[in-house]
Amino acid sequence: MAKGHRTQVKSQRNRDNREMRPYAKLSYARVSTQKACFVLDAIRGKDVDTALAILAYNPRYASEVIEKLVKSAVANAEVKGYDPSNLYIEECFAGDGPIMKRIQPRARGTAYRIFKRMSNITVILNEKN
Repeated sequence: MAKGHRTQVKSQRNRDNREMRPYAKLSYARVSTQKACFVLDAIRGKDVDTALAILAYNPRYASEVIEKLVKSAVANAEVKGYDPSNLYIEECFAGDGPIMKRIQPRARGTAYRIFKRMSNITVILNEKN
């Protein structure tokens, strides 16, 4: 085991496991995970320019959100010193976020639950060799 106080051990472990590739993450996006994954599947593995072109002409609402996220990831990559023309989308995924629960009144005094789903979307870029 590593020597030192547990906070030192944890901080060292976090430094060792830190993500080195440029990425951007959006938490609590007001789009369901399933709908976001349709758009993410279309851009996975594509270079950044192609992905932004696909997102610009995709009619889904999630494409607007993901387009902004990809641009943010490219800006993060530029800060880290990457060349934006050599970047491609290595990984992109959406996970479940919290669910807002609402009630819809129905016939005979009953009520239906409405689930307004959110998702956490992550885009990870990398350089082409």
